[in-house]
Amino acid sequence: MKISKMMELLNAEVACCEENLENHVYSACGSDMMSDVLAFVKDQAVLLTGLVNSQVIRTAEMMDMNCIVLVRSKLPTPEMIELAKESGIVILTTKTRMYDACGILYSNGLVGNKVKA
Repeated sequence: MKISKMMELLNAEVACCEENLENHVYSACGSDMMSDVLAFVKDQAVLLTGLVNSQVIRTAEMMDMNCIVLVRSKLPTPEMIELAKESGIVILTTKTRMYDACGILYSNGLVGNKVKA
């Protein structure tokens, strides 16, 4: 799914790196706990979160993510925007709650990790 399509589905706005909206993403995760993202997430391209600090960008960099969606009307800090620009990470903002945003993306074909039993 293109990031621009996610933007449309979530009625989101671009806060950073608009030039990368045509990039594709193939999976997503939703969490406000960056420690969980680091511990349990593999091969994710999109992070949905309500956490607003530079650690979100650092985590996305470490996990090779190319898009962050800030849910619940959260806005990125200037520091987040600068860090995202350095890495080319798109930041979207939406009024949609995380549960709903994850459901919308999932029902439109964007999957999450396969959990190994």
